[in-house]
Amino acid sequence: AAMDTGVALAPIADMDAYRRELKARLNPTSAVLTNTYEIARANPRRVVFAEAEEDVVLRAAIQFRDFGYGTPVLVGRTKAVADKLHILGVDRPGDFEIQNSADSQHIPAMVDYLYKRLQRKGYTERDVRRMVNQERNVFAALLVALGHGDALISGLTRTFSQTVREVNRVLDPKPDAVPFGIHMMIGKNHTTFLADTTINERPSAPELAHIAKETAAVARRMGHEPRVAFLSYSTFGNPSGQWLANIRDAVAILDAEEPGFEYEGEMAPDAALNPKVMALYPFSRLSGPANVLIMPGLQSANLSAKLLRELGGDATIGPMLIGMEKPVQIAPMTAIAPDVLTLAVLASAGVVG
Repeated sequence: AAMDTGVALAPIADMDAYRRELKARLNPTSAVLTNTYEIARANPRRVVFAEAEEDVVLRAAIQFRDFGYGTPVLVGRTKAVADKLHILGVDRPGDFEIQNSADSQHIPAMVDYLYKRLQRKGYTERDVRRMVNQERNVFAALLVALGHGDALISGLTRTFSQTVREVNRVLDPKPDAVPFGIHMMIGKNHTTFLADTTINERPSAPELAHIAKETAAVARRMGHEPRVAFLSYSTFGNPSGQWLANIRDAVAILDAEEPGFEYEGEMAPDAALNPKVMALYPFSRLSGPANVLIMPGLQSANLSAKLLRELGGDATIGPMLIGMEKPVQIAPMTAIAPDVLTLAVLASAGVVG
C-alpha cells in the first residue's frame, strides 16, 4: 500500500524478502526457523525416520529430501514402504534408502554393539537379536549409533516415554547432561519456552538449574535474549510452603555461577508474565516478561504446555528433546507431516538436541 500511494521512499525489489524481514521483526523465531532450514539445506545430513510405514512420517521424509534438507533413511518393511512411496507420488521409490530390521546388512554389527551394552543388565544375545529385529526405535537408534545416520526422528506409534526408554537402550545422554523436553509456544508477537515438559517428574535443584541454562541456550539459538522465570504457586515466599526449597536452591546455584542471562524465582506465572503484576516487585531481576518458564515438576509443565496449545491458540513446536549424545527428536503421536518435518530439520541442523 505504501508503494502504491507513494509513501514508500523506494520500491521494494524483493517483496518476499521484505515480508520475511517484517515477520522477523514481529517475532524473531520466524527468522531463526527460516535460517534453520537454510542451515539444513547447506549442510545436508542423514536423518533416520523410524516409522516410515506411517503416511505422516513418509510425507515428511519425502519433503525432507525434495526440499534438499538431507537424506532420509526410512525404517520399515521394504515392500510396504516402497508401495506407500509409490502411492504418495514417488515415481522411483528405489531412490530412497530403506532399512528393514528383518534383513538389514547392519544387523550383525548391531547385535554385537547392543549385546555389549546390555549383557550385564539381564539380556541374553538372543534377547538382543529379537530386540534389533522387532523394535523399530532400537533398530533406528542403532543406525545412528553405528554412524549410518546423523539424527533420529520417531514418536508417532509410541508414547514419548516409551520411545525414550527404547532409544535409551542404545544412545546415552551427553556427559553431565540431564535429558529433558522443551515446548516452544509461538504466538503472534511472542515465543515462550517451557521446560521440562517430558521427562523429569520432580527435578532436583541442580537439575532445575541445568534445565534453565540449557533452555536459555536454546532460546538464544532461536533468536531470543532469555529471561528465565522459575515458576511456582508462590511469589517470593508468599504463600510459603514445603515445595519451594528446590526452586530457591536452583536460583542460588545460578547466583553462584553467573550464567549470563536474566533469571528470577520463585514466582507465580502472573508475576513472571504480566507487566502490571511485575511492577509490584520492583526488586525483580527480570527486565521484561519472562520468555523461558522453568516448571517445578513434570505435571505442571506438561499440563501447561497442553493447555496453552488447546486454549491459548499458540502454535507449538515440540516437545524438543534436549541432552542426548546424538540428535533425537520424538514427535507427538498426533503430529502431522509439517510437525515431523520441522523436528527433523531442527535435529539435522543442530539447533536443538
